[in-house]
Amino acid sequence: MRHQKKGTILGRKKAPRKALMRSLATSIIIYEKVKTTKAKAKAVKPVVEKLVTTAKKNDLTARRKLLEVLYHKKAVNKALEVLGPRYKNRKGGYTRIINLENRQGDNAEMVQIEFV
Repeated sequence: MRHQKKGTILGRKKAPRKALMRSLATSIIIYEKVKTTKAKAKAVKPVVEKLVTTAKKNDLTARRKLLEVLYHKKAVNKALEVLGPRYKNRKGGYTRIINLENRQGDNAEMVQIEFV
């Protein structure tokens, strides 16, 4: 039974799905906006929101938690030095999803996920 099991599978096993989420979250933090499919954007949004909330604390524990998830130290530094202070007074809702036109090859719904 799947009672109260959240999250989407995205057609992948656990390890590739986790790597995809880490990679997307790293890209969103570095570039501040990423064009992806709607399902992936909806799946990665809570991950990015939690990372920004962690970055707002800006201490050693926060740095270590970010290093566990993000692939690049550049992304960790940006989260702590830029994004944390930027959203210091905001209680949540750091990202938005904007609909774009469908992808030409397979007609997948494309969106752009970006920081507010």
